[in-house]
Amino acid sequence: MSDVANPNQKYSQGYLAWLRNEKQYSELTAVNYARDLHHLFELSGDTPLANLKIHHIRRFIGQLHSKGLSGRSLARMLSAWRGFFTYLMRDHGLTDNPCVGLRAPKSPKTLPQALSPDEATRMVDLPTDSTEAIRDKAIFELFYSSGLRLAELVNLDPPQLDIPAGEIRVIGKGNKTRIVPLGQFAISALQAWLAVREQIAKADETALFVGSRGQRISPRVVQLRMKQWGIKQGITSNVHPHLLRHSFATHVLQSSGDLRAVQEMLGHASISSTQIYTHLDFQYLSKIYDAAHPRAKRKPEEKT
Repeated sequence: MSDVANPNQKYSQGYLAWLRNEKQYSELTAVNYARDLHHLFELSGDTPLANLKIHHIRRFIGQLHSKGLSGRSLARMLSAWRGFFTYLMRDHGLTDNPCVGLRAPKSPKTLPQALSPDEATRMVDLPTDSTEAIRDKAIFELFYSSGLRLAELVNLDPPQLDIPAGEIRVIGKGNKTRIVPLGQFAISALQAWLAVREQIAKADETALFVGSRGQRISPRVVQLRMKQWGIKQGITSNVHPHLLRHSFATHVLQSSGDLRAVQEMLGHASISSTQIYTHLDFQYLSKIYDAAHPRAKRKPEEKT
């Protein structure tokens, strides 16, 4: 490793430790930020961090955009870099933040995918013929019942469950706590899992969900298991944890029309983040209209 890279490595480790310990960011977020900093160090090459100016950062963003990175990814990367330079100014004597005032290029807005109610039911209706299948069913039911994020689910401990009250206490982004309801199907699946959890969990393991080695299940294992089950259950979409979260939000909104309640259950800081599901709901209604309304199937007669 070169002499130039050594201080970057030290600064990066300090920043990530600050994110984890003081900002209470999740491990998954810290990993993403570490990847973003790696891009910054690669692009800056031999230029010391203290010498980077706004035109350098603008060029870096342009290079990454030309390689196909989306505006959303670049916005997150800029946020990570901006926070990193703020940390360097606070703790390491830098006098300038070259990321201030820069915005990532906009990407076309795309709506999140959602399963149909029938597909979602198939996704959670798993056979329970093994301990791992019982665990997976509980995980999928919880995603679909309560709209949890992947990081929120893997970090759950049993005391966060209140089965008699039908609730779960979730620690979300920014270490914010929220209480979300558990559906009856999720409660039944969780009770079945808790009855067999000790068969694979290590004696000192505090996690609600554990992997084959008896330790807290990793996000990657959850993603892989969900993808495998999606294929087995005949789901043609690319099934992933956020897809069940989107499906939860869409289906609750379709049934209730209560945008504020969906916002609270999802843990969105701003209702603007939740409003995208109103577009999904409109798409769903449009499909129903096209399928059912007699005039939707008829084309207007051409005038002669």
